[in-house]
Amino acid sequence: MSGMAAKENQSGACSLVVEDKRQEGMPMRQAAIARKTLETDIRCRLTLEGGDRRIATGIGFFDHMLTAFAVHGGFGLDLQADGDLQVDCHHTIEDTGIVLGRAFAQALGDKSGIERYATFTVPMDESLAAASVDISGRPFLVFHASFDTPSVGGFDCAMTEEFFRAFAFAAGITLHVNLAYGRNDHHKIEAIFKAAAHAMRLAVRRRGDNTALSTKGSL
Repeated sequence: MSGMAAKENQSGACSLVVEDKRQEGMPMRQAAIARKTLETDIRCRLTLEGGDRRIATGIGFFDHMLTAFAVHGGFGLDLQADGDLQVDCHHTIEDTGIVLGRAFAQALGDKSGIERYATFTVPMDESLAAASVDISGRPFLVFHASFDTPSVGGFDCAMTEEFFRAFAFAAGITLHVNLAYGRNDHHKIEAIFKAAAHAMRLAVRRRGDNTALSTKGSL
């Protein structure tokens, strides 16, 4: 049995808590990653079983998308990024994808006992997006989406694909993203992030045993 419940914290804010009865008594799957270069300084703490969300990248729309990813995935996420935004948003967004992907890879360990595969489709008003994931150890991205405007806020629309490429390759997952249709680029991108979040939520769920879902015996 699995389900979702709304939980109100001390500040009165409501957060989504994912409840999976098969995970009771199991250790929390967590990771902490820090990455510093001449272009970005990013720190990330991820908990697959949920928790608080605190996200600040200096790019408002990107913060909104990462928050949506964490909430809809049921993940606890503390991510702070300082980047060379005086250049543009590219380095910050791409490097955040790298760090978040590495956090997932670390939290999943040898990937034994997880569902591994998942597909999820999300409607966002007039837009419809689907994401399919295989937590395989074989990184690959297929991305079918187009946008009509250069940017949403300070977020370059073209960076949507770059983020998910960095995320998929750092996490070691196969990820297919398909935007079926849409008109508003905000809605299109948000549908993509939410679809990817739900697909990851389902794929990382524990099956109830400790084996790898593979004929090879390991992933």
